[in-house]
Amino acid sequence: MPVQPLSTAHATSTGGRNGHATADDGLISVDLSVPKAMGGPGKPNTTTPEHLFAAGYAACLGGAIDYQANHLKLRPSSLEVKPAVTIGKSEDGGFGLAVELDVTVGGLSEEDAKKIVEAGHAFCPYSKAIKGNVDVKLNVKTA
Repeated sequence: MPVQPLSTAHATSTGGRNGHATADDGLISVDLSVPKAMGGPGKPNTTTPEHLFAAGYAACLGGAIDYQANHLKLRPSSLEVKPAVTIGKSEDGGFGLAVELDVTVGGLSEEDAKKIVEAGHAFCPYSKAIKGNVDVKLNVKTA
């Protein structure tokens, strides 16, 4: 299914997981390092692709939930999305990702909170992109 472009983000990475990544607008400029837990140097003041993905996914899913909440005429008083993105060895001998999404919704019943989160998750482009490829666990709670 072709996508009608609305906006396109550009970034550059040099040096792979022990390098540097920047966005074309200059707002993101980060040093990267493989964590010690993965056999890397775990350099201080660096991040990982998984942290960047988690931040992007949190923002995208939060926006999708907000969009669906407005569509369903359910207005939460607060919304917090906290993804945990895990990288690990996959069965095929390579690496794979797993995502656990903790979503806290304020001002709605548990039923309505789950309704808007599930609708947002089905609508979110990041969720759609990884569906069937990444294990995703969705946890919804109210505040």
